This record gives sequence, structure tokens and C-alpha cells, in this order.
Amino acid sequence: MNTTTAVLSLGANLGDRWAALQGAIYELGHDPSIEINAISSLYETDPVGGPEQPVYFNAILSLDTSLSAHQLLAAAHEIENSWHRTREVRWGARTLDIDLITYGALIYSDEILTVPHPGAHEREFVLVPWLEIDPDAELPGRGSVAGLTASNSSGAVRKINQQLIFNLCPL
Repeated sequence: MNTTTAVLSLGANLGDRWAALQGAIYELGHDPSIEINAISSLYETDPVGGPEQPVYFNAILSLDTSLSAHQLLAAAHEIENSWHRTREVRWGARTLDIDLITYGALIYSDEILTVPHPGAHEREFVLVPWLEIDPDAELPGRGSVAGLTASNSSGAVRKINQQLIFNLCPL
């Protein structure tokens, strides 16, 4: 079976943020077409854009999947829905947000999907945790994650002492 390595960004700023991110990891990791490679530390970040809202918990996940990019995005949206994600306000607060950052080296865009994620190259809450799990990572069309992190460093991303793990009993 052919697989592709993908990077997902997880975020939440409503409800039990840790439980939402942990639940997403659990659901992704128990999909037979997904194998989790690495999970970053948990980070607390200030909201970027949008209305005033609480701070986020964020993490990055690297995985191998036999799903297409569209199928992986659909699976992510199903998990968001299971955590009661709503989309009333653009860049508004959310119980769970899962973004497809990269899908292999694919550079692609249609009305449903854009990879790499169009804002990833300037989002510290994506770059800092990604650099942690893959110091040699490349963002297709943009360059090294290390270089992008250095040019976007504001200190707004804070590592916290609460770990996310994959191998848990069902939630």
C-alpha cells in the first residue's frame, strides 16, 4: 500500500482544549489508513486575527496515510464535527481545528483544499511545533521550516508541561 506523509495542525480554544486535541489524535491514530509518526509538545498560543477570544492549545502531528489529500481533509472535518466544531465566524473561537498543512510535496489548490496550507509559512503556532518534531522539515514552495521559524519568531508560542500521546484507552 502506498502512503504519503502529511502534517496536520491541531488547535482548540473552547472547552477542554487538551481533551479535544487528545481526542483528535486518538481518532486519527485509530483510523486503519493512518499511522502517526510524531506528535509535538503542547503549546499555548495567542489568537491570530479574528474576534477577541481565549488563547489556544496547539500541536503538530506528522503521519503516514493511504488516504488522498481530500480524504484526509474530510476525515479531519469529521473529527472536528464530533467535537462540535462550528464555522459561524471566520477565524473565530473553536472547540477543535484540524488543518492539513502538507501532503507530501504536493502543491495543489481547488475550491475545497489548498496544500500546503496557505498561511502555514507565517504561523508561528504551526512552525514552532513542527520544527520540534522535524528539524529538517520543508514547506513545499516556501523553504525550510527552520528558516521560516527564524523569520517569524515573536515569542507568542509557549510550550507547556502537558503532553499529548497517542496510545490511550478510548475516551
